[in-house]
Amino acid sequence: MIINEPEAHRELSELYPQYEKALMENDAETLTQMFWASSLAMRFGVTENLYGIDEIETFRKARPVAGLARRITRLDIVTFGRDYGSVTLEFERDTPEKTVRGRQSQVWVRLPEGWRIVAAHVSLLP
Repeated sequence: MIINEPEAHRELSELYPQYEKALMENDAETLTQMFWASSLAMRFGVTENLYGIDEIETFRKARPVAGLARRITRLDIVTFGRDYGSVTLEFERDTPEKTVRGRQSQVWVRLPEGWRIVAAHVSLLP
């Protein structure tokens, strides 16, 4: 197995900014499409545990649109072979009270329909 096989790494490195753009624009359709369309997909958020694409999509469509801007302070993309990768990052978000720090991780798998997120986690640091 090749770690960071160049083509796979390039593909995920090009896909992740599309995810971030959709996140900042609250583009629920694009965000949902980037997840595996399966009841086995999962996303653990700051205040929610979502199991399956239906719960993920419902959350995305109901998500508040205010206060989405964030700065990525660290981004790491690692691929394992041609069909599996992880995207991890740290971010900061300014609120009226303080700067909030958080982290995000995603597991991406190349499926017949293309690269999809099969598991994700977002949490805030105290």
